[in-house]
Amino acid sequence: MSTSSDPFIRDCAAVREKSPLVHCITNYVAMGINANALLAVGASPLMSFCPEEMEEIVGIASALVVNIGCLDRHEIEGMKIAAATAHRLGKPWVLDPVGAGASRIRTQTSLDLIRDSHPSVIRGNASEIMCLAGEQITSRGVDTSVLSSDAVEAAKALAISSGAVVSMSGPVDYITDGTTVLTIANGHPLMSRITAMGCTASVITGAFIAAGKDTLTAARNAMALMGIAGERAAESASGTGSMEMHFIDELSTFEPSDYARSIRI
Repeated sequence: MSTSSDPFIRDCAAVREKSPLVHCITNYVAMGINANALLAVGASPLMSFCPEEMEEIVGIASALVVNIGCLDRHEIEGMKIAAATAHRLGKPWVLDPVGAGASRIRTQTSLDLIRDSHPSVIRGNASEIMCLAGEQITSRGVDTSVLSSDAVEAAKALAISSGAVVSMSGPVDYITDGTTVLTIANGHPLMSRITAMGCTASVITGAFIAAGKDTLTAARNAMALMGIAGERAAESASGTGSMEMHFIDELSTFEPSDYARSIRI
């Protein structure tokens, strides 16, 4: 295990050395890039949706990520069993409340999961976080209608009420436990034009909280890795198609000490 005093370097090394198994209940458009991103950083992906095997799968996983992007009744049942099992077994898990506020069932499913199974991290955009914090907001579906900087107090309130670390993405990412607020200002505009980039941030967060020592720090380091990889990928990309390819390449070849020098707080 790395003995580096830099928390980013330490957590990146821990993911590579521990190779955590991350059980992803994610949406269909995200499965490919989520699996490839986890493999690239050194983790191991497992995708399962079957309610009947949720307890067994969560039992062998290092972390769980629940992404509500493609909801149906069957999948909601599996999500609730998986999240309850993770909570019962003390496994870290991430809730990605995709599109919360866009429909009643999305919002209520997210609130039910938070209330009943206590996620370790809630990772979403500003609109989703504000909705779950109880603020009235007009949702644009999976796209945020507000800046992350306008939702910091909502993120802090949600962290306090849920007991979770809230990781909110935007031009500046805010990560908070309700008291401490960490920021990451890395990233590139092309990332917002590639489907499932937010979902990928959630599964990387799952890998980092499984391997890291501290949930707040690990969630922050996951967002730093995403942002810097996006910046580096954009330097070589000629458009959104090659951007995705270069992004996965960055995750699979990055040097943690080099990336650590690029973190903008």
